[in-house]
Amino acid sequence: MAKRVHRPREDAEFDFILRTSAVPVLAYFTGTWPKAVEPCREMDLVVGAVADDCTDRLTAVRTDITRCPAATERYQITGAPSYVLLKEGEVVAHGAGPTTVAEMRELLDGHL
Repeated sequence: MAKRVHRPREDAEFDFILRTSAVPVLAYFTGTWPKAVEPCREMDLVVGAVADDCTDRLTAVRTDITRCPAATERYQITGAPSYVLLKEGEVVAHGAGPTTVAEMRELLDGHL
């Protein structure tokens, strides 16, 4: 996974990252239950590649649903993997399920 992907251990750390980021934040939500593990690993690769390409224009945050329950509820996350793109604190795009690097770049292009 890219060095540019943050991994908050709790909601307070997640919120701190959001408040202090000067660029849009791609928060993707992962789970550790058996059916979520493989799709979430795929998302790690996708977000890692995108984060490496957009280091100065994007903050990527890998958010474990069980560690950040308030963020999970706030963004109405019901499964993993899911993601939200936040610009100035507002959700500007969202999605659920695994995606490709090309699809993620297309989603981000209009917002970065």
